[in-house]
Formats: sequence, C-alpha cells, structure tokens
Amino acid sequence: MSAKDFLFELGTEELPPKALKSLSAALEQEVRSGLIALLGEDALDATGFISYAAPRRLALLVTDLNTEVAESRTLIQGPPASIAYDKEGNPSKALEGFARKCGTSIDQLTEVDGKISFAQTNPAQPVAPLLPEIVAAALDKLPIPKRMRWGASRNEFVRPVKWVVMLFGDEVIPCEILGHKAGRHTRGHRFHYNEQIEIFAGRDYASLLKEKGKVLADFDERRGLIQSQLLAEANRVGGNVVIEDSLLDEVTALNEWPVALTGRFEERFLEVPAQALISTMADNQKYFHLLDGNGALMPYFITVANIESRDPQQVIEGNEKVIRPRLSDAAFFFETDKKRTLDSRIDSLKKIVFQKDLGTVYDKTVRIAGLARIVADAIGGDADQAERAGMLCKTDLTSEMVLEFPELQGLMGYHYATHDGEAAEVALAQNEHYMPRFHGDELPQSRTGIAVAVADRIDTLTGLFGINQPPTGSKDPFALRRATLGVLRIIVESDLQIDLKTLLEAAAAQYGNLPAQDTVVNQVLEFMLERFRAWYEERGISVDNYLAVHALRPTKPLDFDRRVRAVAHFRALAEAASLAAANKRVSNILSKHEGQVSTEVDQSLLTDAAEQALAVQVSKLEVELQPLFAEGAYEQALEALAQLQAPVDRFFEDVMVMADDEAVRNNRLALLQRLRNLFLGVADISLIAS
Repeated sequence: MSAKDFLFELGTEELPPKALKSLSAALEQEVRSGLIALLGEDALDATGFISYAAPRRLALLVTDLNTEVAESRTLIQGPPASIAYDKEGNPSKALEGFARKCGTSIDQLTEVDGKISFAQTNPAQPVAPLLPEIVAAALDKLPIPKRMRWGASRNEFVRPVKWVVMLFGDEVIPCEILGHKAGRHTRGHRFHYNEQIEIFAGRDYASLLKEKGKVLADFDERRGLIQSQLLAEANRVGGNVVIEDSLLDEVTALNEWPVALTGRFEERFLEVPAQALISTMADNQKYFHLLDGNGALMPYFITVANIESRDPQQVIEGNEKVIRPRLSDAAFFFETDKKRTLDSRIDSLKKIVFQKDLGTVYDKTVRIAGLARIVADAIGGDADQAERAGMLCKTDLTSEMVLEFPELQGLMGYHYATHDGEAAEVALAQNEHYMPRFHGDELPQSRTGIAVAVADRIDTLTGLFGINQPPTGSKDPFALRRATLGVLRIIVESDLQIDLKTLLEAAAAQYGNLPAQDTVVNQVLEFMLERFRAWYEERGISVDNYLAVHALRPTKPLDFDRRVRAVAHFRALAEAASLAAANKRVSNILSKHEGQVSTEVDQSLLTDAAEQALAVQVSKLEVELQPLFAEGAYEQALEALAQLQAPVDRFFEDVMVMADDEAVRNNRLALLQRLRNLFLGVADISLIAS
C-alpha cells in the first residue's frame, strides 16, 4: 500500500505561552487517536509523528501515512435462524426485511452462531478526504479552558486563526478549518520575513521556515538553542545563569527566532533581598538571573529577544530601561516595609478574613502560636520562641513587598524579622513555616520552624473539618491534602515523636465551638492517616503493607512509618507467606467465636505436643518482644516472630482447635489470641497478600 506525508499547520495570533507545550502534545495525541480509529494501530507501524509549536503556529507532520483505508468486512447479524423460514421452507418476513436492510439477496445470507448474518464488504477508500474531520475533531478536544471568537466569525479557538496549511503529499486537501480554507502557504517571522512561504512537501516545512522565514518551528530545538545561548552569555560575564525549567519553557513559547542578550542593573539594588529581585525579573520580564561563584546574585540579567537586531546594544538598553523602575519599586517597598516592625503589624491581621466561619488571620495566628508552643515542647524546641514565631508568622502579608509579590510571603517575613532584631529561629520560622511549599520541596530545619509549620497546617485541617468543609473529589480549595502530606513529611523525615491525636485534641480545644466539635479529631486523624496510602504508593511500597498497619490506627506518624517499613522487610523473609496465611486463619477462627476470647492459657489443658511447643514459643516471645515494641524496633520484632513459622504450621497440622471439649477449645483459642496479639504489636499481618 502506498504512503504519503501529511502536514497540518494552524497559524494563529500569539498563543498562550504557558499552554503551548500542552496544546501541541494534545494535538498530536488526538490526531494519532483519530488515525488509529480510522486505519487501525497496525497500519501506523511505519508512520511517524513530528510536532511543531511556536508562538504563532501549531503544526503536525505525519510521515508515511497510508493513502487508503484498506478493504474490510463487517459481519451484520440479523434475526435468529429459527424464525428465518416458515414450515414450508419459505423465507419469513423477518428474513426478507433483513436482506433488504443489507441491500442484498437472501442467497447471500449465512447462518453464524444461530443467527442469520451478512458479511458486508467495505471497499477501500482514500484517506485524504477523511483527514480534515480528524483534525477538526482533534482541535475541538484540545485542553482550552476558555475559547474565544474573533470578528464576525462564530468559530472558537484559544486565539484568532489566521491561516491553515493542509497537505497530503504535494497536494492541498480542500477543506475549511475554523473559518479558513486550507492551502499550502505558511508565514515567516513577523519582523524578519513577514511574507508567505509556499510548501510542496511536508518534510520541507521546518527547514523552509528556518532558512527562509527565520522561524524555528521545533519547540525542543528552540529550547535547546536558548539554553546554550544562556550558558554562553553567562560565561561571557563570568557568572552562572539559573535556568528554571518553567521559565525556559515559557520563554521558548514566546520566541520564534530567539537571541539571548545580557543586560545590567545598578549594584545598589543588590541591597534588596535577592529573591525579590529575582521574582521581579522572572515574573514580570521573563529574565534569567545570574549568580557568582559564591551563589550571590550578580547585577546582570539575560533576556531572550524574538529578533536578531542589527544593533543589539539598543535592545539591551531598552530592557535595562524597562527593568530599572521595576527594581526601584522593589527597593522602595523594602525600605518602606522596614519602617514598621512585624510586631506592629499584628493588629493589622484583624482586618484580614482567614475563613468566614473561622475568623480572621489574627485569630489564626493566636491559635498557631498556642499549638506551636505544644509542638515545640514535644520535640525539644524553645516553646517561647515557637509561640513568638507563631504570632508573627502571617504579619508580612500586610507588607508592601508581599502585596506586590505574593510568592515572597515568608521569605520577606524572615528578612523583616532579622531587621527587627528577632531571635534567629523566630526569623527563620517566618519562612520555614511555609515549607514544604510543594511536592518534594525542602523541609523546615529549625525546631521553631518545624513547630510553626506543623501548627499552621493542623489548625487549618481542624478548622475546615470542624465546620464540615473537608476536601471533596477534586475540590480542595484550602489544599488540605497537601497540608497533610506536609505534616507527615516533616514528622517522619525529621524523626519526630509527635502524636497526631494529642495535637488534634489541642487544636480542637482552641476552637472550642466547632459544629463538628465532637467528631473532628477522629475525622482529621483518619483523613491524615489515609494520606499515607498515596505516600507509600509513590514510593513503590505495596498498599497492603499500609493496610496492615492502618488497621491498628497508630497515631504517631513516625511510628506508623516504622511499622510499614518493618512489614515490607518482613515480607522479604522466607517465612512471611506461611505466617501471613496462618494469621488469616487465626483471624478467621477468632472472628467466628461468639463473645470475648480470653488470653489466659491453662497449661494443664495443653495435651498435644504441637500446642505445647507453640505455647512455649509464644510465652518466650512475649517477654523478648516487649522491649523491642517499646523501642519501635519493629523489624527486629518481626524477624523474631518469623521463628514461629514451624511451630504454627505444626499446630495447624496436628491440633483440632475447635475441639468438642469446651474447656480445651477455649484454651486453644486463648493461645491463638496471644499468638495474634504478638503480631498485632506491629501490624495486622493477616491483611498482607500471602
């Protein structure tokens, strides 16, 4: 079967830079899915897909695409064979109707699996006329939150469409997409080559645009070029450029013909906290900043122009002129903010609502301060400093700098607290209590920072659950799932002995009058323990390890984690499968017994050698394991319990638990209860897959 290249390009006004990559990837995926539905996956084995994405265009080149949809057969089923003919052997009306429906004669029908059927032949058909429909469907499915209309057109897209290219081989596919007739003319760079470029072969698309139109249509090629230019510019001035992936992607999406240029700003601006300058340069101007060998900010920035200027110095000076007032604003905000202490801003928090049913941000900081004191006591921190840090932790929200750059909250609090002469840990906690800000972010390191970070999140969780506003489905406006994972990470990774239930009770007591006051502690505790499930799944730890521990509801996250890891370690032992199966059997036996099972074992009633041997081992391990349980040495405890495999297996082989004699039966159940309790000192092993 013959094949040709298919090229589609949609020319638009400047596309949203942060969405360009996702739009391009979605276009390829949707077109690919459409072609698979049309031709079948096997027919695309030799077909290639190359995506192009630039500020004013989305394009897709499909190489070696079959020119025809192959002939196929479809089996159409009709009436049951039992009613196809009457007693005289004449065709029934049902049979005749089915033949007419299929456009064939009765002699062409066959019986398949008890039904009259027709093998319909679908002749081969050309692919080209079907491609516009696939493209149009793909465009409709692109992830565009809000579409727009332009001019008098009723067509909708993320940006106004200016032209459409659709070639199959060297021929234009006649069609109309989003109000534009398809052709073979693309357009070059808006400034370097603002003219049409005629295309006769899809594989020439990228090279023609590059060589003639001054457009690098390949996103990855542009990205790589920009990165190399940034490194070269940084090397030229003896600095190290910081290249954030998100900013690099955004700049790549803003430029068709990128040229990196280095500008400079006055060194006096370096007196402003570096992150404030960095935010100004990156967020407002899309500039890259440079650091010296010691990691200090340098008075340089690198901008990426969408033009190769004959006078690059003029472009540089223009950017320097633009950035100067931005940095001046940051410097002004910083100096203005320092005229007021954070302490003097506490009352200002009374005017900011945290949540309408939970009071103001001032109310929240009072609660944070109280909880932080409790946490600090629990982890060996300074309770007075934790309380002070909690009272100040939201005050920088009223500063001019944070009002202008919200992403600097916490960091500016640190600088202002340092300027005010607050204790070092109190100042650190202003920034650290927001950590971790996102998945995988660094954790607070100071004891005061940890105390305030945990207190802040626990207060929010308790408050929102207390007014019956937990997360639902994908809706989590207060990021309670993220807050929970933050608390778990801080406690576990910092090796802290914090009891969640105790802390939640203290948090609920501070509110005192929540609608769900009586149930909020258990609700939040269960929600937080459930978050461990995703935590372990991400780390490749089997979910039944988590379930085995969750069944016991340990309220200390560090203890919970040690138990889960111990179960994972236990499962690697040769005895694990047999003991897990035995635990399931024991659990089933005990669950069927009506009433309470005693743990008092009467030695005189142990008449079988197998039960005597098991009782000796159980009694011995009960003594040996107590210090291990107390220390949280769960791996060692389960290794010791692995010794029980042989006596447990022998017990179930030789002993009838449900003996006719009630006293003997109850005695054996008591032995099994003590056996089970040993394992429950770590986890419910009966829940792991054997």
